[in-house]
Amino acid sequence: MSEMNESMAVDAETPKLVNASDLQVINGSLVPKQTTEETKRFRESFQFFGPATAAYALFYAFCMYKNPSGITFPFFVAGSLWYFCSCMKKLELTLKGGSRFIMVSTVLLGIATFCTDDLRIIALNKTGIFLLLMCFLLTQFFHTEKWGLEKFAGAIPAALLSSILELERPIRDMTAFVKKGKSEGTRRAVYVGLGLVIACPIFFVIAALLSSADAFFRQITDGLLAMINLGSVFGVIFHIVFWYFGTYMLVSNLCKKSLREEVKDHRHGEPILAITVTSLLTVMYLLFSGIQIFGLFLGQLQLPEGYTYAQYAREGFFQLLGVSVFNLIAVLFCLAFFKESKILKGILTVMSLCTFIMIASSAMRMILYISSYDLTFLRIIVLWALAVLFLLFVCVVVSIYKPDFPLFRYGMVIVTVCYIGLAFSHPDYICAKYNLEYSVKEADWRYLRDLSADAAPVILPYLEDHEVDSKSARYVNYVKDVYNNLGIRNFNLSRYWATTYLH
Repeated sequence: MSEMNESMAVDAETPKLVNASDLQVINGSLVPKQTTEETKRFRESFQFFGPATAAYALFYAFCMYKNPSGITFPFFVAGSLWYFCSCMKKLELTLKGGSRFIMVSTVLLGIATFCTDDLRIIALNKTGIFLLLMCFLLTQFFHTEKWGLEKFAGAIPAALLSSILELERPIRDMTAFVKKGKSEGTRRAVYVGLGLVIACPIFFVIAALLSSADAFFRQITDGLLAMINLGSVFGVIFHIVFWYFGTYMLVSNLCKKSLREEVKDHRHGEPILAITVTSLLTVMYLLFSGIQIFGLFLGQLQLPEGYTYAQYAREGFFQLLGVSVFNLIAVLFCLAFFKESKILKGILTVMSLCTFIMIASSAMRMILYISSYDLTFLRIIVLWALAVLFLLFVCVVVSIYKPDFPLFRYGMVIVTVCYIGLAFSHPDYICAKYNLEYSVKEADWRYLRDLSADAAPVILPYLEDHEVDSKSARYVNYVKDVYNNLGIRNFNLSRYWATTYLH
């Protein structure tokens, strides 16, 4: 009896049993959760959400199965937005401010994925698309006007993990819909579709067992099984089922609005503590910034013994990048957890200004380092990160004196716009062009031969005009493999463009 009480409860008003996922613990007792209007509409409209989610899952499998960056990817991204917007409309939710920016940015990242062969950029694009879509969904279902980075960072995994509790929801909603089906035809269609999903994998397994048990039957079925790749069949089915359940569970969970919307004010810390710590750091930063100005920028200081100016300028950029990131976190922490203080504001402002000098110093050192040791993907990322940090610190300085400044939203716009620029820039192309045209020494083909097809418009013409080590043939063979594997569904603009340089 105790096990039954843990999985279900009896509503006081009606004799209906309540599902375990609809319960919550209050004062040590299990009580039904309050049902939102969105949840009511969602569960009463399975005739829309069921087929729509199934169509979306089929579309996902068609676009994405063994095809991470083909021409279908931007269509899948656009289709995802269309699906979620259709769900919003059915749930009677209107798009909120900022939604269009997120939608446009998501589509642009989808297009950028189709336009590159760089697996690192593709992975970053997909991460960005996922984060933007989750921010989009949370913005539609919750009042996120006052949410900051820490709130979104906690809400995204919370929304995903709590969706697991909705695992049985698709089956329960379908069962309820079938039981109250308005027509016999609708019920039959649902049962036929469910029967096909169940029967397909069983059919192939039994066919394989029977063909191995009888030679005559094997002669009949070998031709059929040879035409069908069982691995692909099961792979497609798995993708469809996984995406259907995952998407349906996520929307169902968001409708319940179980996340807390309010943002607590944590600014209760004594500012004297923050002033003590940041003042010591700021004094050190002022000394360091003075050295950067007179030593690195103006070259007016005498270098340590055994150092050349080139050696001095070409070290420390990663350390300075790390300190700049730490300063950003430290300033945001002080603004979020300590009471307002004019002295603390002044110290944080000086700290931020010193960080601008560190960012400039790190960028200058990196540029000088590149001039001697060529350009790589990591060095482009470092310069990009420094530029983004500079822009973020501008917003941070404004937020020091305007506590109501929407720092997270401006920061998200800055990072998104800057990253879209990086995604379309083809870093491998930039690296190959710089290293082959502006390098002070012979280009390092150990690095160039491993670049993606994005670099082909530079590398392949160069190979035609110069006698290069045979190791470079590795890159040519890679582009040829790309050409041989191009198809309709996995057509990629960068890979196609690379093949046009083959002769």
